[in-house]
Amino acid sequence: MNYIHRAMEATFLRLSKEFPALLLTGPRQVGKTTMLQKLAKDENIGREYVTLDDLTERQMAKNDPKMFLQIHKPPVFIDEVQYAPELFTYIKIHVDQNRRAGDFWLTGSQVFKLMEGIQESLAGRVCLLHMAPMSQAEIYGAATAPFVLDLEQLSQRIKERTPVDTPALYERIFRGGMPALISGQYSDHRAVYSSYISTYIDRDVKEISGAIDSLKFMDFITAAAALCGQMLNYKTIADAAGIDQITAKNWLGILERLGIVFYLHPYSNNMLKRMVTKPKLYFYDCGLVAYLTKWSNSDTLMNGAMSGAILENFVVSEIVKGYQNCGWEAYIYYYRDKDTKEIDILLEDSGKLYPMEIKKTATPQKQLTRVFGVIDKATLKRGTGAVLCTTDRLSAFDSQNLIVPIWGI
Repeated sequence: MNYIHRAMEATFLRLSKEFPALLLTGPRQVGKTTMLQKLAKDENIGREYVTLDDLTERQMAKNDPKMFLQIHKPPVFIDEVQYAPELFTYIKIHVDQNRRAGDFWLTGSQVFKLMEGIQESLAGRVCLLHMAPMSQAEIYGAATAPFVLDLEQLSQRIKERTPVDTPALYERIFRGGMPALISGQYSDHRAVYSSYISTYIDRDVKEISGAIDSLKFMDFITAAAALCGQMLNYKTIADAAGIDQITAKNWLGILERLGIVFYLHPYSNNMLKRMVTKPKLYFYDCGLVAYLTKWSNSDTLMNGAMSGAILENFVVSEIVKGYQNCGWEAYIYYYRDKDTKEIDILLEDSGKLYPMEIKKTATPQKQLTRVFGVIDKATLKRGTGAVLCTTDRLSAFDSQNLIVPIWGI
């Protein structure tokens, strides 16, 4: 299996020279361990690797964390550290005594569970990074700077990418971003995702929440996938899965903890009244959505009822991944008011709000940008707007509104 270069490599190495501890979170099988083992090999300073998937190591880390760190001395790479939050206090002691950059490389696949221990013990001492399934820039070898609506930067970005037509774009969406498929290690899309759900997601969910009904959980995650890119509705998901709304809310919380889903919250501002308050639900990996919602191939997905929603999910997740891979947070929202005026994306950057619409068309009309005017009353100035669509090139309606191909994001 060939190693695939990850966008986060340079970010991780740069921050490893500044922070004593780095914690890389993200769902299982997205390549966290593979990337750090590659970086450790290239680093060539004898960094030890230990995984807490090993029950003997896990038991020692939990029962005698001080002894564990005496045996596994820094510089060390501790994998799946969420299994032994008892380590954090002793990592803190070591960091405070030595203050050596890059001593601890940590990974974990349960985001929030880790955060609790980190915030108590390692606040200010650890750099937090999140790795998602692969972005299209990573898969196709393009530059991976965060997406911004700056004409000069976009022009350069587009030059570095290969144009694709709409069927090829949906093939990318259908394929997803799991390294096991991208690398060619496996070719059977359904088998990989089926195994992923039963082996990893189901197991991790049970570890977090105790006994659950696996069949109901499958109905639940399928119902959630069918609502990607839409405002969160616990009742719809609960009814589809035959569970109550409290369970649906708890299970969505677990999927968020595992790095499977994330939310876009509505942009709120006192000057913009009559706003909705519900977040919109997105999956980090569109391939998982396509599998769960039972689309047999990219053509049926492209022509099916979910084509618009999954395209939106793809665009939003690509933008979020671009920021995460640089170690930054994406200040990304959506807008919707009680008059049902809606803007798919509001990106806040450098004191401006950049409005964007996502459309499955190669020839968007300028009237799509009219809705951008609703944010003019916001305290932040409106920046350049854009329609992100299936066009084959970068162009513009006027000096304030761009037409951006989705393959260039």
